[in-house]
Amino acid sequence: MEVTPEVLPELAGRRAVVAWMVLAFLVTFLVTRLVVRAIRTGRGPFRDASVGGVHVHHEVYGIFLLLGTGTLEFTYRPGPPWVQLLAVLFGAGAALTLDEFALWLHLEDVYWSRQGRSSIDAVMVALVVGGLLLLGANPFDADDAGGESLLWVTVVGNLLFALAAILKGRVVLGVVGVFVPLVALVGAVRLARPGSFWARRRYPEGSSKLVTAEDRKQHHDRRVRRFQDLIGGAPDQLSP
Repeated sequence: MEVTPEVLPELAGRRAVVAWMVLAFLVTFLVTRLVVRAIRTGRGPFRDASVGGVHVHHEVYGIFLLLGTGTLEFTYRPGPPWVQLLAVLFGAGAALTLDEFALWLHLEDVYWSRQGRSSIDAVMVALVVGGLLLLGANPFDADDAGGESLLWVTVVGNLLFALAAILKGRVVLGVVGVFVPLVALVGAVRLARPGSFWARRRYPEGSSKLVTAEDRKQHHDRRVRRFQDLIGGAPDQLSP
């Protein structure tokens, strides 16, 4: 989209709303992790919430926040300052929900297991997308593409590269690649991760590609696990 003096206030207002949403998302996620870690160690006044003996996960509050803010936005289309308030509530709801992404992925309480690390991955992907939106990244900018025909060729090609990256198990590169074409290309040409759809279909057992991919995964996973444990807390030794 061409940036003219007429559209500058609209862009600034849109980015301000995204900024509030991303900030609320980040703050809520960090506070939530501090609270659940305090509950886990028995420190502080926080305790697990339960209704009728049933543990109420914080994703429940997040789902209600998402439903409520979405309904209000689509029904009333409020202007400032209410739209900023809705953005804050939506960001908070998204953080509460994605922080327990592993639970609704596995349909069981794996929050403190190794499978629960997928919640950290989901939050990181959401933060990357939010950051790109805040920077004004737009994969459907016709003016930058040089015309409608070239736009669609670029978009379709980029989405194919992004899909290839995701099928290779490189989800972050694939998601970022939707907005940044070169990132999608990098993810598409790199070696697939073991266990990914691409590796299962294209890398035979004992092949050099599979052996190399498994070796790289071990080194990569150690670095990622240290980061995940720093942010979300170390998982239990025994996973359910």
